[in-house]
Amino acid sequence: MSLPSRLPEILQAVMQGQPRALADDHYPHWHHAPVTGLMNDPNGFIEFAGRYHLFYQWNPFACDHTFKCWGHWSSADLIHWRHEPIALIPDEEYDRNGCYSGCAIDHEGILRLFYTGNVKFADGARTAWQCLATQCENGAFSKQGPVLPLPTGYTGHVRDPKVWWHHDRWYMVLGAQDLQLRGKVLLFSSTNLQQWLSHGEIAGHGLNGLSSGGYMWECPDLFPLNGTDILICCPQGLPREEYRFLNTYPAVWMQGQLDYARSAFECSELHELDSGFEFYAPQTLLSSDGRRLLIGWMGVPDGEELSQPTCAQGWIHQMTCLRELTWRNGTLYQTPARELAALRGEMQGWQGGVLRLVPMELAFDIACGDELTIDCAGALHLRVNGDGLRLSRQSLETAEIHHRYWRGTVCHLHILIDRSSIEIFINHGEGVMSSRFFPDYPGELTFTGSTPVAFRYWPLLPHMIE
Repeated sequence: MSLPSRLPEILQAVMQGQPRALADDHYPHWHHAPVTGLMNDPNGFIEFAGRYHLFYQWNPFACDHTFKCWGHWSSADLIHWRHEPIALIPDEEYDRNGCYSGCAIDHEGILRLFYTGNVKFADGARTAWQCLATQCENGAFSKQGPVLPLPTGYTGHVRDPKVWWHHDRWYMVLGAQDLQLRGKVLLFSSTNLQQWLSHGEIAGHGLNGLSSGGYMWECPDLFPLNGTDILICCPQGLPREEYRFLNTYPAVWMQGQLDYARSAFECSELHELDSGFEFYAPQTLLSSDGRRLLIGWMGVPDGEELSQPTCAQGWIHQMTCLRELTWRNGTLYQTPARELAALRGEMQGWQGGVLRLVPMELAFDIACGDELTIDCAGALHLRVNGDGLRLSRQSLETAEIHHRYWRGTVCHLHILIDRSSIEIFINHGEGVMSSRFFPDYPGELTFTGSTPVAFRYWPLLPHMIE
């Protein structure tokens, strides 16, 4: 039974909210952001029929998580984007409390979406259905309904399907919580996308030597990269360490090999995927030229997210930049997607201590072990020394100063800045730190300490959204 359509309300929210969001000094110049309301996880990231598609979790009505539909952008070149019709709205009994995250696949030349239908009950219980939708000739999506009910032995927290083809069948990973409230990643397979066979747990608490894996694992993504398999996931409840896993919920990667015959994933320890203040729910695609591209949500659930000042302007959150992943020297590297170079204005050389704070890209070497501090208009501070990089900003709710760290020798920084965000790529992608910050404008970048070597910067043009 279908529920009443909320499309008229969504249209009204966009018409009323978009002018205010676009007028905000903190609204992104070149990152993806909602036209109004709250945006979170990237979904359905895929290259299909000559275009890239990026879906996203969206609440157009408010800066909170009470409503979740799928918005949709597409692009031919990853620079020029256009709005597509809303893909999924929670209007069926099996997804009445939200069309939660999922993926997109190309099946028989048709774009199909897998997502989690979230259902909550009056007594506080919940369940989850893994659902399928198919694109129609007019670009809209027709829901096929649930294809996988809640697996036995798990709470209603089972979600975020990622589906891929291997040899002669489809495979799916799901984030899950077992009945002992422990986070897991589940593996399934299917030959027809309708009936799914369980292959059990492949990662999470109690597996691969992990004795404290937290209470829920979200947004799994499993893919081959340069001869190894990488599992990306977002564990909730992971114990904080002195310098790692300091966000409310982190995003991590593990390297290993998925044994399809045994349905086992033997993998390494957990590594932080991004050690900045805001990064969560990343998703990847394999491009037609063989690159593994990643995009993430530059936000974190809970914590101080709803205290961000943009809420007063009716919008909140943005995506990260697009990144290319490579496996080199026994570790995962992330670098800005090469297409982003098309946003560069004229390259500038620079000497001195102060730059005007505008959307820009910076790249420079540092003599290993030297100390350098960059003040971003008083709203964010980067400090580099022999221990690594420390990122600092004041709490959005108290006077407390919070810190995030990347530990190691820093010899090169590549920094991308937007009106309220920064992404710092360390040593050509060995580490990344992504964060929001909310300066007053006009503002300045102030450099003190060691003089950067071979300093270059480029003003960045806006990316185009039609």
